[in-house]
Amino acid sequence: MKSYTITVNGNVYDVTVEEGTGAVSAPAAAPKVAPKAAPKAAATPAPAAAGTGAVKITAPMPGKIVAVKANAGAAVKKGQVILVLEAMKMENDVVAPQDGTIASIDVATGASVEAGSVLATMN
Repeated sequence: MKSYTITVNGNVYDVTVEEGTGAVSAPAAAPKVAPKAAPKAAATPAPAAAGTGAVKITAPMPGKIVAVKANAGAAVKKGQVILVLEAMKMENDVVAPQDGTIASIDVATGASVEAGSVLATMN
């Protein structure tokens, strides 16, 4: 038998290892890996080419759209609430980054979005 002292994350362990008898045991079969599932298609609707604006308004975090406060074609001022995004049981206002006109709203109430997803566009 051999004794070792091993330190793991600042904790010291004394370990005793018994030497084998010389008999070779069959190696254990390697576990089989399940094949990876194909990635799901994006559930967010693609914006129409004609209604896409130059400025993209994206989701700052993953969450669920609980309210749409502005419609396509509406004139908005910088800081005006366009959408309300619920994340971690808190409602977060998604605001216009500048003065302009909403070109498209690319999500609907109840839609789940990922961080960085385009929620709306404006000119």
